[in-house]
Amino acid sequence: MLRKLAILVPLFTLGFISVAYAAEPASSLLPGLDLASDDPDKVSNTVRIILLITVLSIAPAILMLMTCFTRIVIVLGFVRNALGTQQIPPNQVMIGLALFMTFFIMGPTFSQINDEAYQPFMAGKITQEQAFKKATDPMKEFMTKNTREKDLALFMDYAKMERPKSVEDIPLTALVPAYAISELKTAFQMGFMIFIPFLVIDMIVSSVLMSMGMMMLPPVMISLPFKILLFILVDGWHLIIGSLLKSF
Repeated sequence: MLRKLAILVPLFTLGFISVAYAAEPASSLLPGLDLASDDPDKVSNTVRIILLITVLSIAPAILMLMTCFTRIVIVLGFVRNALGTQQIPPNQVMIGLALFMTFFIMGPTFSQINDEAYQPFMAGKITQEQAFKKATDPMKEFMTKNTREKDLALFMDYAKMERPKSVEDIPLTALVPAYAISELKTAFQMGFMIFIPFLVIDMIVSSVLMSMGMMMLPPVMISLPFKILLFILVDGWHLIIGSLLKSF
C-alpha cells in the first residue's frame, strides 16, 4: 500500500502541475522563468535555474561517487557487521555520521570550488564553461590522489583515450568510475582488518562452548557482549574515525 502511494503521489503532483501549466503561462507560475523572452538577462536566469535543477537531480550520485562518502559508509557498515549488533547503530545514524564526515573532509575542496568557480560565476566574471572547469579541477585533484593508476588505466584503455599530461586533462568519464572502484577496494581492505579481532573472539567462544558440551547454545549470543566490551575498551569509534580521516 505504501509503495502504491509513493508512486501515485508524484504522478498526481506531475499531473496537477501539467494542468496548471497548460492553463496559465509560465511567467505567471514562475516569475523568474521565461523561455520565450527576448531579454538576455531573463534567458540567462532561466538557464541558471535549469542548471541548478539538473545539478540537484544528480547530487546523490555526485555525493556517492565523487566524494569520500562511499569509503566512510562502507567502513562503518563493516564495523556494525563485525560487532554483530544487527541494526545498532541504526542506518540513519550511520548515514548522518558519514555525511558530516564527508562535508568535513571535503570542506577545503568545496571552499575552493565556491571561491574560484561559483562566486565568480554568480558575479558574472566568468562564463559557464570556465566555471565548470574551475569547479571540476579541485574534484579531479582530490579523486586522483585516491585513485589507483591501474583502475584509471582500465577505463582509459577501454575507451582508447590518450595518456593525460596532467590531472586537469583526465576526463571525468574515466576518473569517476576509476575512483569509485578504488574507494571500494580501500573500504574492503579496511573492513577486513576490522573483522579480524572480532572473528578471533567468535572462534574462541565457539571452541569454549564446544569443549563444555554446550553445542546447542548460539556462540553469537555469548560472544556479542565480549566484542562490545573489547570495542569499548580500545575506544573503537575513535580508532575507526581516526583511521578514516588519516586515510584521506
